[in-house]
Amino acid sequence: MPAASQIKVMVVDDQASMRAMIRRSLQDLGFKDVRDKAGAPEALAAVKSDRVHLIISDYNMPDMDGLQFLEAVRKDEVIGKTVFIMLTGSSDREVVQKAAALGVNNYLVKPFAPAALKDKIERVFGALA
Repeated sequence: MPAASQIKVMVVDDQASMRAMIRRSLQDLGFKDVRDKAGAPEALAAVKSDRVHLIISDYNMPDMDGLQFLEAVRKDEVIGKTVFIMLTGSSDREVVQKAAALGVNNYLVKPFAPAALKDKIERVFGALA
């Protein structure tokens, strides 16, 4: 069970305010290495060149949505096993089912409390010591 400070995170959301809120929540939980991008294409290129342990991505984004991003990550031999948590503004059953079929590790419905984010991360990584 890795300590939060050892986990590298990429936050992907087209809304700067949401990226800032997630970054703050993660830092409050002890995460030190938190990067963010406004779009999936840039995030995909970034995590391919400098790998992370966890991707937290919005679903509804221009250019490439969260499902397309998840699919691109899962198809890549190098980053394919990266933990992926999807954020969505709705609990749309179809989106959740597609994400599950593509291998999402967890999902979180916005708006959410920092405790919910911590819970979703701990369900994958174990206790954040």
